[in-house]
Amino acid sequence: MPSVKPLLRPALAIALTLAGGVAGGATANWLSSVEPARAESAQPVAADAVPLNRLTLAPLVERVAPAVVNIAVLQPSPYAQNPLLRDPYYRYFLGVPDEALAPRISAGSGFVVDAARGLVVTNHHVVADARAIAVGIGERQVEAELLGSDPRTDIAVLRIPARGLKALPLGDSAKARVGDYVVAIGNPFEVGQTVTAGIVSALRGPSDGGPRYVQTDAPINPGNSGGPLINMRGEAIGVNSAIIAPGGGNVGIGLAVPSDVVRRVVERIAGTRLPTAS
Repeated sequence: MPSVKPLLRPALAIALTLAGGVAGGATANWLSSVEPARAESAQPVAADAVPLNRLTLAPLVERVAPAVVNIAVLQPSPYAQNPLLRDPYYRYFLGVPDEALAPRISAGSGFVVDAARGLVVTNHHVVADARAIAVGIGERQVEAELLGSDPRTDIAVLRIPARGLKALPLGDSAKARVGDYVVAIGNPFEVGQTVTAGIVSALRGPSDGGPRYVQTDAPINPGNSGGPLINMRGEAIGVNSAIIAPGGGNVGIGLAVPSDVVRRVVERIAGTRLPTAS
């Protein structure tokens, strides 16, 4: 096109000159009508052309985040499970310091599924062998009672005092489709409540007698275990349970236990029916 423009301009000038001899006023009017259009097209796009509230997940997060909790678990040291290492002589011989036998604190996530009864869902592996469990809700911490857990599905149910709680409803994971937008909320690496977003990247069938999984590319890391995978309706369609992480961190493949499995396990352990999503 650059080579065409110089050829068009002389021809246009000649045409306008000839036309000017016959209807100069019409040519002048045509030119004047073109200039305002050029000026108008140069105006910047209005800042509110696309409302910002259509480009954010903030309203959804503000609604569901209060139901998500941090979980701190006091667990016995792995060294303390070894009878030989309970003997100071063997610890000295093997170079294991006495401090290695001290209980350790691990962290995970969870969420309230029944505010009236104070029921909290998390992963079995988060609370396994726990000596004590504390649940962090906002700025306060409360002691939790372990009602029961199911190692096969990796789901555990806690009970905390039902005071000022907000529940996150369990959705219908059978309606989840690959490509649906989802949000994950949890406490990765103990940095505090963190929100990540992505899509349902796959729906995995059961293997080796284990549960089905909802796969997501929403970043999930150690500490997110037990937290919810939330759809755009503000419903938990899964409990984040595992990651495929060759390097130890997120590579875009997270796995969540589907909410229909979670509902059955929780209702069996707690002996009550959970509220349904509206």
